[in-house]
Amino acid sequence: MMKAMILSAGYGKRLYPLTESCPKPLIKIGNETLLSNTLFFLKAIGVKEVIINVHYLGKQIIDYINKKNFNLSITIVEEENILDTGGGVLNAIKYFHDDPFLTINPDTIWSLEYLEEVKLMEKEFFQNQLKCSMLIINKNKSFDKNLKGDFNLEDNIINKKTKENLTYIYTGLQIIRPNLFKNFNKKFFSISEVWDKLIKTQELHGFESRLEFLHVTTLSVYKNLIEKKFKY
Repeated sequence: MMKAMILSAGYGKRLYPLTESCPKPLIKIGNETLLSNTLFFLKAIGVKEVIINVHYLGKQIIDYINKKNFNLSITIVEEENILDTGGGVLNAIKYFHDDPFLTINPDTIWSLEYLEEVKLMEKEFFQNQLKCSMLIINKNKSFDKNLKGDFNLEDNIINKKTKENLTYIYTGLQIIRPNLFKNFNKKFFSISEVWDKLIKTQELHGFESRLEFLHVTTLSVYKNLIEKKFKY
């Protein structure tokens, strides 16, 4: 994958008061911010161009990127009004032309242990000409044990057939094709609306990660995470 988008426009309300004056992507764990950790990871997997959408306290993120040298081509897309995850991607879709791209959430701790999984996921995506492939994880492997399941997985296809017993959660990384957004005329919508359409046609692919899922969800989880020692 040559291009990726980091979704960085959210308010991070579950991390208040930390995010009252600091955008969530700039919160630090160890020696890195969530954003720098994500950028280093993208560079490690071969990404050359990165789009970052910003809204809440966006100037801090812009200043941070301008002061650092990540040796990546980075474009900032400012959202005057927050557009949610799907709207944020659609607003930046022109930067991807017709090429599949990767979207990634910076609040997951992306360690180099993910490299092999993402490379295999990428190979599978192009070999099978998939429309969208999500990196998912069994909720039992989540550091935050309060996370409930979002999906089920059957023969690598994501579904929601048994709503009472959803086993898998989204890690925050997917490979997706731009043309999936062409029929969305509204500006504000969740990426889950794209996924739901693919689920109906059994075209939403899931690649299961085997790693422990470390995700900065709430203030209490963050405090527990900073006590861990990470290998970036």
